[in-house]
Amino acid sequence: MKPHYTRLLLVDDHQIVTDSLSLLFSTLRHVEVVGCLNDSRRVDGFLREHKVDMVICDLNMPHPNGIELTIQLKKMHPSVKVLLLTMVEDSHALFDALKAGAHGYVLKRSGRKELEHAINELMEGRHYFAEDITGSFPNVKADLSGDVNPMAYLTDRELDVLKLIADECSTNEIADKLFISVPTVETHRRHLMKKLNVKNVVGMVKYAVRFGLST
Repeated sequence: MKPHYTRLLLVDDHQIVTDSLSLLFSTLRHVEVVGCLNDSRRVDGFLREHKVDMVICDLNMPHPNGIELTIQLKKMHPSVKVLLLTMVEDSHALFDALKAGAHGYVLKRSGRKELEHAINELMEGRHYFAEDITGSFPNVKADLSGDVNPMAYLTDRELDVLKLIADECSTNEIADKLFISVPTVETHRRHLMKKLNVKNVVGMVKYAVRFGLST
């Protein structure tokens, strides 16, 4: 059986970066670069014409930047994973990425092994935020109640459930909105409480508000 290849779209306003990344990713197993764009305004059109599993884009780009592009992709192409690749080691940028719905945030100085790990984590339905970022800022550690961001370990479905819980939806309403069973919602609820280390809905809502999933 032919192995599944993760189809990547690389987006950076500097061609030398996309060329270098394309060359690097060509050495990874089960990864295929299907496109390289130097203008983030072209991403939507490209995704409408090509099958893409993941967009790897620069944080600091003009019209739109990485955060703005992430928000657009979350609305228009929700099945596409977004991995932000940046030189910015800043706690505010990290939280902006989380709020926008980015699935991962990795520094450009990361090596081949970490990039491959990040891609695998995202394709398994998890999030990945480089330890160099989450572990370098004391205020981030304190705000995340530990060395590791628990939000980074939530699946996309768990994030959907968390948002609806914060929006005061009942279990039955969540099941209807997400087209899943009530027992499945309850399972996600238990997993959320365990992963976020909270004891009730109030604790979950606090996380949702903190990371911009609810107001």
